[in-house]
Amino acid sequence: MEFIKKYFCFEERGTAFKTEFGAGLATFLTMSYIIFVQPAVLGAAGMDKGAVFTATCLASALACFIMGLYANYPIAQAPLMGENFFFTYAVVLGMGYSWEKALGLVFISGLAFLALALTKLRERLVDAVPESLKYAIASGIGLFVALIGFKEAGLIIASPSTLVKLGAVTSAPVVCALLGLIVMAVLFSRNVKGAVLIGILASGAAAWAAGLIHFAGVLSAPPSLAPTLFKLDLKGLITPDALAVVLIFLFMSLFDTLGTLLGVGVQAGLLKDGKLERVSRALVSDAVATTAGALMGTSTVSSFIESATGVAQGGRTGLTAVVVGVFFLLSLFFSPLVGAVNAALPLADGSFIHPVTAPALILVGALMMSSVCRIDWRDMSAAIPAFITMALIPFTFNIADGIAFGFISFVLIKTFTGKYKDVPPLLWPISALLAMRYAFLK
Repeated sequence: MEFIKKYFCFEERGTAFKTEFGAGLATFLTMSYIIFVQPAVLGAAGMDKGAVFTATCLASALACFIMGLYANYPIAQAPLMGENFFFTYAVVLGMGYSWEKALGLVFISGLAFLALALTKLRERLVDAVPESLKYAIASGIGLFVALIGFKEAGLIIASPSTLVKLGAVTSAPVVCALLGLIVMAVLFSRNVKGAVLIGILASGAAAWAAGLIHFAGVLSAPPSLAPTLFKLDLKGLITPDALAVVLIFLFMSLFDTLGTLLGVGVQAGLLKDGKLERVSRALVSDAVATTAGALMGTSTVSSFIESATGVAQGGRTGLTAVVVGVFFLLSLFFSPLVGAVNAALPLADGSFIHPVTAPALILVGALMMSSVCRIDWRDMSAAIPAFITMALIPFTFNIADGIAFGFISFVLIKTFTGKYKDVPPLLWPISALLAMRYAFLK
């Protein structure tokens, strides 16, 4: 135990084994939906769902171990939402690539990631983000996480006239989510350790008592990995179209990862003098995870914004990520139990929500908004780009788009107000490339 304390720097970061374990469990519970969503999404591309389930668990566990042991960050990793939909519906079903070739494209993008990380270009990119935008990204992601949480709780639902509206607040799933949120918020306000986890257990118990979730067993043998293991196809991928796909994978993961590292890093207190410590190691973790995931049979693996849940629980070291990795491995054998806790429940309009874990996302969103106080709102040349970043992340439902427009607006406003010297040198070419991407975006 003493070795673990020293390795993960418990005293330096003011944490303990029990806290880190609870944080890892809370993070896993809020992101475990990916092991059920991923097979469904990639299954639509023609992949074996059982093999994708196993590949997702193994790739996520490996990624979490690398992040925790090598980078010592409390950030968990798994196949990213958004990238998996692009994989299936754009690359395979839209462009006509086989899923084997699509995995090959993911693999190539992972190698490109690794090259960028080893040359420290990505680390320089993180350092080049203006301080106001770093806090704006954290706050914007907080809004984004809260939006997802409200949606998963059933508190807001889609509306054809107003985009969203208030859901059926008296329905059983929503009541369970509200109960969990209230318990969580009250305990957190009273500085009770484990408030997030207790809230999840409260909403889970309420859902079970209401007959909304059922335990259909505990153990099951993991599905075979053979249908997807090493099935990627790299032949004939040296074409303009293939290169464009690789660049899109690279772009999406780069800015999703950038946003997550900054957002969770600020919340966890990992920002020192405006810079993230050991960020190059975290970026290498992403790159290795993506290439390994493609070899096993799953789409881009990277940092999950749900890691903010564990940080809110008190997680401050890589042990949090290691614990998440262990639970991903256990999920191979306990899929019925994990499925019950994270069960998708139907609403009257036919949509599905996850009310047991949704309260944690709402609370985390509220906590991440504290970063907004650190933005200098007196300097409008910095405040307006910060606001654009914060607003577009949840409104576009895309972290990468919010960051991109934040970069572009920062450069333009600073330039035309005569404060161009405030623009970090690397931000000029990045913003120009982003502007060109949107100019030619169909």
